[in-house]
This record gives sequence, structure tokens and C-alpha cells, in this order.
Amino acid sequence: MATRDLRYQRSGLPLLAMLMLLAAVPSARGEPAAKSVYARDNLVAWCIVPFDAKNRTPGQRADMLKQLGFKRYAYDWRAQHLPTFEAEIGELKSRGIALQAVWFPTSLNADAKTILDILKRNDVKTELWITLADRLPASTDQLAKVTAAAEGVRPIALAAAAIGCKVGLYNHGGWGGEPENQLAVVQALKLPNVGIVYNLHHGHDHLDRLKDVLPKLKPHLLAINLNGMVAGGDKKGKKIVVLGQGDADLSILKLIADTGYTGPIGILGHTQDDAEQRLKDNLSGLDWLLPQLEGKPAGEKPVPVTK
Repeated sequence: MATRDLRYQRSGLPLLAMLMLLAAVPSARGEPAAKSVYARDNLVAWCIVPFDAKNRTPGQRADMLKQLGFKRYAYDWRAQHLPTFEAEIGELKSRGIALQAVWFPTSLNADAKTILDILKRNDVKTELWITLADRLPASTDQLAKVTAAAEGVRPIALAAAAIGCKVGLYNHGGWGGEPENQLAVVQALKLPNVGIVYNLHHGHDHLDRLKDVLPKLKPHLLAINLNGMVAGGDKKGKKIVVLGQGDADLSILKLIADTGYTGPIGILGHTQDDAEQRLKDNLSGLDWLLPQLEGKPAGEKPVPVTK
């Protein structure tokens, strides 16, 4: 070390400055550690427009998202919200928040066309999240069901592609909510702009096989939306639970990270509380869980304001 120090001193650089310079250079043995999939700028606020006790305006909602540190946002809506959708896009743009996704009808109806027109007019490239419909509910022929579901999605996918958007098949219960069926439809379509959005709050029945399911979904995943998970919670009045309050949360976060998934992570509203407080509770739960992924002490478990 003495010889090495002498060489740096002779170079005219102080030793401390040289050490700082070396620390800034990536190690020859590997690249710097990758950013966590749970980093703040990778989080997407989801299910907050029709699930907000304060019924915020587009501007108020954008302010709230910015104050909470969100850089991404997925737009859920009801009929009364669509007339202000274009204003919502403008409010988001002015605050540097990306429109990650838009909830979308299962057919190209009038609402769907309105959304597509607004996205095209504002040059917004985003994702359209749609429930995968079972179009042959009486049939037991799996191939026929997959084919019918795929053909139902195709016109939406083509319309989305025409304006530079993607389509995410959103698990929402029933046949179309099973990840294996979502995957089969994606594979049947063979369209590059169609992927999968996986929602934990609609995945209680998948918990026992999630470790096998997620790696299969990973190549097609557009987003994973988190939720506090309790085994059988959807049957116990605990379908939507604050993150960190579920008994399976830590193992699920570890599983997601271990798959190598690096896409967006959704933080859920989905109650009729103040959406800001609900998001805060979920963010606090995530902050409490993350040190535990690295084997570090978590500190005192946060007590959510919303239930």
C-alpha cells in the first residue's frame, strides 16, 4: 500500500482525491448494483380516481401524486370522469408524471374510441389495461375459449398499435383472471404490443403456485400491482389490505425481485378512503418491508391510518 500511495502522491493528486476517483469507477469485476425494482421512480399509483373520498379534480390529483413522489400513474375511471381525461393528461404533463396506463373497455365502444382519440390527439404512448373476457363461458373446450378471447382482444390491440400504445391483459377474476389463461391468449395473439398486468388483489387463489407462475409470466409482464396479502383474504373480507399488513407480503416481494422482473410496480388505492392517505399507508408499508429483503432490521411496524 505504501508504494501505491507514493505513486499517487507523485502524480500530483492528493491521496483522498485519488481514492474518491477510484470509487466512482465501476469495478472491473462487475457493474454497479442494479436499482431496486421497488425504487420510488418505478412505482405507479393505481385505482385512485373513482376510489377517493375527496373526489379530487385532475389538478388536485396531479398535485397529490407529485407531493407523494410518484413519477408514474395509471388512470382508472368511471363515466363521469372521462370528460376531464384530456385535462388530466395536461395536469400530469405539467408536473412531470407519466401516464403509465389507462383502464380500457373490453370492446371498441364509444368510451374506448373517446380514449383512443384523446391519446392520439395528445401524442400519449401508454398502456391500455383490459379485463380478459371469457367469451365462451358455457364451453369446456380450452382451445376454443383461448381462441375466442384472443380474437376479442385483437381489434383493441391493433387500434392501440396504430397510435403507439400497448395492451395489458388484466387479471380480474374468473377464467380470464387465471394467469395460465392470460399467458395462453398472449401466445395465441403473437402481437408484440400485448402483455400482462398481474394484480395481487385478484390473485389470492394463486398464492400457492405464485413461485411457479411469475417466472412464466415475466417475459410478458407490463406491471405487477402490489397488495397486502393474507391467505384466503378474498374470502375473509381482506381482499384489499394495506401493504405490510399481510402475512405473505415479504415473501412475495422477495419472489418478485428474485425473478429478475424490473418493470413497473403498482401501489394500490382501491378503497373509498382519502386516496392520499391510502397511498401513504401503502408506501409506509413498503418502506418497512424493503430493509427486510436485505436481512436488515425493519424497525417498528407502521400502523396504517386507513383500514
